[in-house]
Order: sequence, then structure tokens, then C-alpha cells
Amino acid sequence: MIVPSPYADLLTLMDARAHTLAVLGSDTRYWEYGDPTSPTTIVMVHGFRGDHHGLEAVVAQLQGLRIISPDLPGFGESAAFDTAPHSIDSYAAWLAEFLRLLALPGRVVVLGHSFGSIVVAAAAAAPGGLPAQELVLVNPIAAPALSGPRGILTRLAVFYYWLASKLPERLGFALLCNRVIVRVMSITMAKTRSRQRRRWIHNQHDRYFSAFADRTVVLEAFTASVSHDVSEYATAIDTRTLLIAAEKDDITPVPAQVRLRAQFPDARLHVLPGVGHLIHYEVPEDAAQALRAFLDPVRPAGAPEAAAS
Repeated sequence: MIVPSPYADLLTLMDARAHTLAVLGSDTRYWEYGDPTSPTTIVMVHGFRGDHHGLEAVVAQLQGLRIISPDLPGFGESAAFDTAPHSIDSYAAWLAEFLRLLALPGRVVVLGHSFGSIVVAAAAAAPGGLPAQELVLVNPIAAPALSGPRGILTRLAVFYYWLASKLPERLGFALLCNRVIVRVMSITMAKTRSRQRRRWIHNQHDRYFSAFADRTVVLEAFTASVSHDVSEYATAIDTRTLLIAAEKDDITPVPAQVRLRAQFPDARLHVLPGVGHLIHYEVPEDAAQALRAFLDPVRPAGAPEAAAS
């Protein structure tokens, strides 16, 4: 069953085009949206176990811009790394090489959501950095995941992935794709009170949350996701940065986001009220508005101030 996206009509206007590019041993699939002649290109990096579909609701709000959204190696339609482990270092090197090969003209903005925020931060902090004028981190992992307000849930997740690694290959893969567990995760993270929106979010997770190459990929990526956070890299990032955080994020609370912002040489924090770790599904309009205001500091009259600390 497919629950139609509330943003389907807007997304159609963005005219998605699919491409494949060989990057560090991964045949990487990526999608290009919007105006190819735009002077500004936004490159989006999705979160753990997702693929490019997860950010399409945000893409739909960005008419007039050029958007490039790849599937991370080993997820969605992108091949796994052929020899490298699926670690933060590998993903960071992949992102830097992906951008080098694209050789994008004009203004380049790199956006990372959740796990993608760690990948983007690690790549930006590495020697050579990223060829980007701005970074945007949505639901950034600001502190170790085990220290979050729902740390007990993270520990349960650690046990879940540990068990999946110990079972025989077939059983372990089946556990990782178990629809009941995926639904529990989705219910836990969704904060919206709209039944229709929740139904769509759950369907998105049903369709795309288990789109990974094999058990090894997802286990390595999970280890990477709970072993690192953006705060490790913040002080080494001199690129102008926007943090879009959520008031009710179960993984990283607002005080940790405030501390993270202070570690960056040049960062702004925008906190969205009443939403959790699914900003990209629940309030993509607000995320896009914050992004546009950040890219164009001259805000239109009457536009709300960002919540900053």
C-alpha cells in the first residue's frame, strides 16, 4: 500500500532526474531536482537507514533552486562500498569525492539530516573540507546518542542490532527488516497529532527504512551512528552553518544543541517548536523557510525571527 505524499504536486514541479556516478567504489545513485541553471545548489545527505525519499518533502519547498540528493552508499539504490567499511570516515571521504566529481558551479550548500549531519560535519572538518559556502544540519546529532533523553531506547536499539549481528545471516537480515519493529520506531519518533500525517510517515518508513544492501552495511552504519556526533568536528568547521533543531527531539535535547552551536566558529541555531526528530516529514515547510532565511539574510517584512541561542 502506498500513502500519497502531501507534497506530490509540488515535487512534480521539481522535475526529478536520476543519475549514477562511481564514487570511491560505490555506484552512487543521485537525484537532481529543480532549476539546473540556478546559481545556488543544495546537496542533501539523508539519515540512517533512509534514502533520498526522506528529504523530498523539503525538496518540494525549494522551488527555484537546484537540489542534488544522493542515496548513501549501501542504502537505497546506491551500491555498498566495495572494500571500505561503512564508517563515518568512509562516508565523509565519499561525500568530499562526490562533490569534487560533480564540480558544481556557483554557490554550494550542503545539508545533512540526523546521521547525515555527522557525515557532513566530518567531511567539512577533514583536511581540505568541502567546496561549500554554507552548511545546514537538520536534527543534528549534537551529543552521543546514548546520552539523549531517550537513552534507554538507544540502548534497546544497540541490543537489537547486536542480536541481528549474532543470528545466522538470513535470520539477522529478517530481524533488521521486521515491519513491527520498524513501526514501533516510527510511532516513537513521530510527534504530530495529525492522523493523516502519521499514516504517511509510517508508510514512508515501511517503504524505505529497510532499503539497504545487506546486513553488514546496516550494522556498520549503525555502529558509526552511535560512535560519533557533530560535536567532535564542530570546532574545526569554519564554514557558515545553520543548525535546525527540534524542541521535542528524543535523540538530542535543545540544551545540547545550544552547547553545539557555541562550539562552531560561525553557526546559527533555529529551534522548531512542537516537533521531534522527524522535522523533514512533520514540518518540511518550516525547515525550508529557515534555510531560505539563512541563505538570504535580508528577510521579507513580517517573517518570524529564528529562535537562536
